[in-house]
Amino acid sequence: MNLIIPMAGKGKRLRPHTLTIPKPLIPIAGKPIVQRLVEDIADVTPEQIEKIGFVIGGFDEEIKEKLIAIAKEVGAEAHFYVQETAEGTAHAIACANEILEGKVTVAFSDTLFRADFELNPEDDGIIWTKQIEDPSSFGVVKTNDQGVITDFVEKPKEFISDQAIIGIYYFKQGEDLREEINYLIKNNIRGGGEFQLTMALENLKNKGTNFTIGTVNEWLDCGNKAITVESNSRYLGFIKDQNLISSEAKIENCEIIEPVLIGSGSKILNCTIGPNVSIGMNCKISNSQLSESLIQNDTTLDDIDLTNSMIGNFVNLKGSPKSVSLGDYSEW
Repeated sequence: MNLIIPMAGKGKRLRPHTLTIPKPLIPIAGKPIVQRLVEDIADVTPEQIEKIGFVIGGFDEEIKEKLIAIAKEVGAEAHFYVQETAEGTAHAIACANEILEGKVTVAFSDTLFRADFELNPEDDGIIWTKQIEDPSSFGVVKTNDQGVITDFVEKPKEFISDQAIIGIYYFKQGEDLREEINYLIKNNIRGGGEFQLTMALENLKNKGTNFTIGTVNEWLDCGNKAITVESNSRYLGFIKDQNLISSEAKIENCEIIEPVLIGSGSKILNCTIGPNVSIGMNCKISNSQLSESLIQNDTTLDDIDLTNSMIGNFVNLKGSPKSVSLGDYSEW
């Protein structure tokens, strides 16, 4: 099976963090978002992932090396495709036409999930959904009594269904999806000014593809600072039974309120940490209280009481802020 991950977006809502690192490489509970996504898809897929197509916006070689390593960890080979202009979801997938063959999963890179089902590779297609109270801001699906999707509706103004599409799709025949997307692009068929994946799905459905739904238990977004911090907290809850504090971290005279993740090389002194705090590698934190926060690597914090915060790499922070969002190399 091949996996395609569109990740060329600029992550403007998550600035300043995405000024120095692409959003899919922002850590959630100690691992980049895209790594969490790849691992979670591998967990619910009984077949080996052979190729991962990363649709990027021109990342540098260091970032490509990180993505190669992420693919290698699940036994896959990384392929890179550049999306020069953002022209919609279908256009992003079309950039990876080369590997749209055989069994294919498409997963957009700002989506994290928890699911207790296993993908059935013999299904024609699976659209992963989450039941939500207000689906008006999302694409939704409607199903018949047999659980087969009968309609795809983009951002319905009136209630159609509460099953929102979360951005993960499975296709038994990737070639069929490629044909429909290329037809849209060749004939300049757009919705809302962009080439929409839902239009290709509708065409496939009308030609006999039976799409069913895979309902996830949890759907986590990483769109802006507040919801990224919340997603980090929730993911820590998912993995709280794992050993989250590195044996190579030095912790003295501290109260740890789990779940808390602390990376190797970090030194924590005279602090109350937690709940729901991720601290990266080689940080120095002293005389502080932290809760509901995400701290990346090589950052120094002293004498602060911090919550609902997201702090980048190589930050030096001391003093009074209560809730902040600071990018790499910031000082306060």
